[in-house]
Amino acid sequence: MNKTFKFSALALAAALSLVACEKKDAGAAPAAASAASGATGVDAIGTPAQQASYAMGVDIGRSLKQMKDQGTEIDLKVFDEALKTVYDGKEPKMNEMQAQEVMMKFLTEQQEKAQAKRAETAKTNLEKGEAFLKENGAKEGVKTTASGLQYTMKNEGTGKKPTKDDVVTVEYEGRLIDGTVFDSSKQNGGQPVSFPVSQVIPGWQEAVQLLKEGGEATFFIPSKLAYGEQGAGEKIGPNSTLIFDVKLVKVGGAENMPAQPEVQIEKVQ
Repeated sequence: MNKTFKFSALALAAALSLVACEKKDAGAAPAAASAASGATGVDAIGTPAQQASYAMGVDIGRSLKQMKDQGTEIDLKVFDEALKTVYDGKEPKMNEMQAQEVMMKFLTEQQEKAQAKRAETAKTNLEKGEAFLKENGAKEGVKTTASGLQYTMKNEGTGKKPTKDDVVTVEYEGRLIDGTVFDSSKQNGGQPVSFPVSQVIPGWQEAVQLLKEGGEATFFIPSKLAYGEQGAGEKIGPNSTLIFDVKLVKVGGAENMPAQPEVQIEKVQ
């Protein structure tokens, strides 16, 4: 139902855009005047109605582009034909019931394609991650724990060592095995980030407890200790192996924990 409504809303926005397009002759003079006066950007588009029409076109175009990127083919010629037919009050080639049936079938097929693509991505990520960890684990200086977590210790630190019940303050950068950075404490204005050890992914829980205050290390976290098949956000795909450079700034209680931005190391709920 929600997906059907989304497509209906998309069609509505497109219809409104078409209304403004149909009136382009009436708005040609103001638009030309704006161009002649040297107006640029939004003002150069024309009247407020034309600007709103352009904005709706951008929004619709972005949505269709996203669908295209996800493998969904949209025939814009047929789309425009149906849009204008209904707007002009003419009889479309399919009635409302047929349109709903077509859309439900289409959405089901797209969902099946998306699931198949995600399953293939999960399989590929798992294989690449396992190969990476196998090669990485054989490198000098890399240690592997019983859980499969790998790490290289730059500086163990000399201060307090955290437990699972502590809050820690850290500087960190997270990236995929291809080098893509998906999260960093630098996104917090360069300030360290604080969080309860018990509320982050298992790999992080184990990793941070290997450090003492002032310690620094690079951790290589298998997908099973990260986000598994679920993945997280747009950058962390299913079964992704993660790499984190971490510096433990301090160990503190919850009362010392400042307000923090959203980070990509929290547990999947």
